[in-house]
Amino acid sequence: MNSIISIKNLEKDYGSKQVLKGINLEIEPGKVIGYIGPNGAGKSTTVKILTGLISDFKGQVHVKGIDLREDPLAIKRLIGYVPENAELYDVLTPMEYLSFIGQLYEMEDQLIHDRAENMLKYFGLLENKDQRMDTFSKGMKQKVLLSSGLIHNPEIIILDEPLSGLDANAVILVKEIISLLSRQGKTIFYCSHMMDVVEKVSDRIILINGGSIVADGTFSELQQNHGESLEKIFAKLTETEQSGSHAADFMHLFDQ
Repeated sequence: MNSIISIKNLEKDYGSKQVLKGINLEIEPGKVIGYIGPNGAGKSTTVKILTGLISDFKGQVHVKGIDLREDPLAIKRLIGYVPENAELYDVLTPMEYLSFIGQLYEMEDQLIHDRAENMLKYFGLLENKDQRMDTFSKGMKQKVLLSSGLIHNPEIIILDEPLSGLDANAVILVKEIISLLSRQGKTIFYCSHMMDVVEKVSDRIILINGGSIVADGTFSELQQNHGESLEKIFAKLTETEQSGSHAADFMHLFDQ
């Protein structure tokens, strides 16, 4: 099967610091990819390159056979992106914001309206569809962001901490949506620090540390090679196994 995302020898420097050190990935369509790593590992940089937000990189990136450097706009049309920290135009209502996003993707007005209303309904925001979002909670804004990343029915969905601020019911709904999207052949690039969720939703887990891939496989394969839970595997491969003793050292501060 041809890869929908192909990354070869991807490197990125910020001044004298090399953030990505030759990433090589071949991702098949219809898979949920858990892309994990500690802060500063290079996850966000990878995502920003994939989405065309960073253009000065070394190596090759192809999405559905399209060279990212040659036609970044064509690739952006294929992708739905929900960033970790996004600034909504919160003077707009959810319907106004989703209409704006839909128009960016050249969707028909009626389709935008119908799809936006249905999405807001499923996220429990239909009654708030015409309210300005400057009064919304973080969880409500996150639901609008999720809707905006899916409204154009993209082939590739990049989710960076998509469950941030969501209540338990919404988390369950999003996990179900991820599963159903995958069954429809959508490719999902899922970045998160919530190891239990990554473990459950991912077909393949890629662990990046210090700008390099240190583990790549299904959860069962990672268990066979490294044992225990994904959280323990993460700690082992990113050299944070001593976090328990660090926590104990922290608590000793209160003994003074």
